[in-house]
Amino acid sequence: MTDFFSTLLVASLIAPLTLLGACFVKRWRRHALALQWLAPIPGLATGLVGLNHAPLTCDLPVLGFTLLLDPAGALLLTVAALLWIVVSAALWRDRQPDNRFGVSWLLTMTGNIGVFIAGDLISFYLVYALVSIPAYGLFAFSDDTEQKRAGAIYMAFAILGEALLLLAFAMLVAGEPHGSARIVDVMHALPASPWRDAALGLIIAGFGMKIGMIPFNGWMPLTYNAAPIPAAAVLSGAGVKAGVIGLIRFLPLGVSLESWGGALAAIGFLSAYYGVAFGLAQRNPKIILAYSSISQMGVITAALGMALVNGHTDASLNVAFYAANHLLVKATLFLAIGALAIRGVKLSDTSLILAAIVALSLAGLPLTGGALAKLALKAQFASEPAAVLATVSSIATALLMTHFLICVAVPPPVGARECPASLIRFWPAVALGAILLPGFFYPVVGDTSNALQFGEILDGLWPVALGAGLALVLRRSDWPLPHVPAGDSIILEEDAFHGLLNSGPTLETLDARLRQWPAAGVSLLLIILALLTAGISGS
Repeated sequence: MTDFFSTLLVASLIAPLTLLGACFVKRWRRHALALQWLAPIPGLATGLVGLNHAPLTCDLPVLGFTLLLDPAGALLLTVAALLWIVVSAALWRDRQPDNRFGVSWLLTMTGNIGVFIAGDLISFYLVYALVSIPAYGLFAFSDDTEQKRAGAIYMAFAILGEALLLLAFAMLVAGEPHGSARIVDVMHALPASPWRDAALGLIIAGFGMKIGMIPFNGWMPLTYNAAPIPAAAVLSGAGVKAGVIGLIRFLPLGVSLESWGGALAAIGFLSAYYGVAFGLAQRNPKIILAYSSISQMGVITAALGMALVNGHTDASLNVAFYAANHLLVKATLFLAIGALAIRGVKLSDTSLILAAIVALSLAGLPLTGGALAKLALKAQFASEPAAVLATVSSIATALLMTHFLICVAVPPPVGARECPASLIRFWPAVALGAILLPGFFYPVVGDTSNALQFGEILDGLWPVALGAGLALVLRRSDWPLPHVPAGDSIILEEDAFHGLLNSGPTLETLDARLRQWPAAGVSLLLIILALLTAGISGS
């Protein structure tokens, strides 16, 4: 049985890497790209098995890597693989995108699957680089000025985040007395490490950039707006969860660190409200969803902060479930923009109702996956201040999602062109999956019947009703909202990044020293390989 589990773990990475290798052969390239919807299937199978048998481990001594799948990783791997299968199958069925986009898609998919099963620092850093860097090719290979700007800003944040994590990982290794690079070992040694606080600060900042934590949020609205709908769906749904699993893996949740936990919770709640406030000032549905992601990632950050305050060891699975629900819902809402943008086709009342249910499920609408996600985090927000802040966040989320529904009712025609026709046709089935699938996975976390109790239904219903009502009142009152450019703080941060150019010699010296750590050199080599692959495929 152990050999079977090991085979599954290895196959999860071998399948996409095999197709990637086929892309180097010109006559195989288009066939490999057309079949890449098959690549996540081993990952899906591994995740489903891992839900009942985790943790699963596999050592690859030849490469020096360790693969590890725990329950939190299994849950996120399952839903992420499912999303990649559905969107990839529809995308390559309806049309053949250009080769650069296709290879970037496959590279990003490989990294996204790998990040949930990496068990050591080197392999995690490699796959994390893959899920971050090649995503540039999903939206930035364009002559459009705004897309180029969004791509440049995205890459600036991605590379800076990679650099911060590289420093953090070097500190984690330095604090492990036996020099082990296994994630389990370095995290066991972290509480007593002299590098603990410095490493934690870098870890939070590095992964915070991936999840849009303020003040690192500016890239997200620009990227999601610039990306075509299929790319925005996988990036907002599956891609950003690389940052979530990073925080789950590299925060010492079994140890009570009140100062770090309190600061993280404060940043999380601030991000949650920040995303709603700035999202309400937008009219573009894609940008509204980007600010909604900032808000929802803030809720996850706050939950992890409270878990760190209380030393909850079981918080990882609860947070993973909340993130998995967000993955399904946010990807479905991006696809909904395309489905609702078809000109000359009247959508059925059923489709409109489904769109509303999916959107409001993010606020914890009863009898949806969102209600289960809210229940999963209840233990983290048990104290009175956190409980009040979480409830206000649910009201604010309902307010923002109702605003989204109002704005998406008059969609831009570009949405229909960006979304594959087959996904538009089967969007109601996708929406039903986003509503119902979390209920299938929740028994891994807790008792589903708890969500059916009258008190829980009432606790979930009134914040949604209040938030939706406030949005309708705001709409009727014609109260003018301030204009906020997409990316808000990015205007100031762009100047800061330009200032980094003057620090070139210092950064080169630091880079030369960091490359003495093997993970850095291998990672840079892999990134170069990824970009080379995209360049070859574009020819």
